[in-house]
Amino acid sequence: MNAKRYLRLLGVQLKASGLLALQYRADFLAEGLTSLAWTFTALAPLFVVFNARPSIEGWTFQESLLVVGWFTLLQGVLEGAISPSLTGMVEHIRKGTLDFVLLKPADAQFLVSTQRFLPWRAVNVLSGVGLFVYAFVSLGRWPSLPGIFASLVLLATSMLILYSMWILVVSAAFFVVKVDNLTYLFTSIFDAARWPSAVFRGSLAWVFTFIIPLALMTTFPALALLGRLPWTWLVGAVVGAVAFASVARWVWLMSIRHYTSASS
Repeated sequence: MNAKRYLRLLGVQLKASGLLALQYRADFLAEGLTSLAWTFTALAPLFVVFNARPSIEGWTFQESLLVVGWFTLLQGVLEGAISPSLTGMVEHIRKGTLDFVLLKPADAQFLVSTQRFLPWRAVNVLSGVGLFVYAFVSLGRWPSLPGIFASLVLLATSMLILYSMWILVVSAAFFVVKVDNLTYLFTSIFDAARWPSAVFRGSLAWVFTFIIPLALMTTFPALALLGRLPWTWLVGAVVGAVAFASVARWVWLMSIRHYTSASS
């Protein structure tokens, strides 16, 4: 794979999405303000819960804000960079237009994963960073450099896992075509990532750590910023993300082999 060529192609796709968004500037501003409003709405349950008690399972309000910050940041990545393109891929399969993608001289997974971006979702990313700053100002201290480095590594692994999970979900469209319910189900489950993983018990805690690794996406990076993440967990997160991505790639290639176009 020619990395330079694919980076240039990604730049073209980003520029096209940005120009398309700016073509309707009123919509661009409205969507940005809506994203900001949803971010503050998402904080409401946290205020309600911590109004009755000072901490939950060892997490204070300020520390839980870090988890919400990571959730908000990843929600921006999911809804701005991952979901629009991969949802469009389902439409390609349904309408039989995926053939045009497969015939192009580039990796099909890359093309369907970068065909559309929603720039206003960057508001969520900035809101997440704002929550980090507010939380640490309230805590009266700042994260260490190793903690920031570990959290950035975990950000990369979280994005890779999130993307891989969506690849697995939309790959189902090759067999059942209509996967709207699956995407809604995944989005609903992802909402649980706004809470520290310690609040979940029993089988639910195991599922959210190893099957649908929500804990790795938001709680682990928050622990890294707080300086409480064991390095073995960091290594496990990297290995797990690579394994997840490998499985997703294998499933994608298997799905492509079973694909029969609408014209065949």
